[in-house]
Amino acid sequence: MEETSRDDIRRLLKTFGVGADEAIIRHLALSAHPGPLRLRFVVEDRTDYADPSAERVRFEVEGQVRR
Repeated sequence: MEETSRDDIRRLLKTFGVGADEAIIRHLALSAHPGPLRLRFVVEDRTDYADPSAERVRFEVEGQVRR
């Protein structure tokens, strides 16, 4: 894999991570719900492939954020 691709991936993940962290912290501060926050993070390939049967990237992570 070319270094340019890795740089692009890392930039996207960093942007997502920082934004997600801020959104979750803000939500926890404003939410009165006492239990854990159940989250799912999804990476979904949105590429417009010419071949509709082309394999797409999909990755999910689920977990809880305790209060």
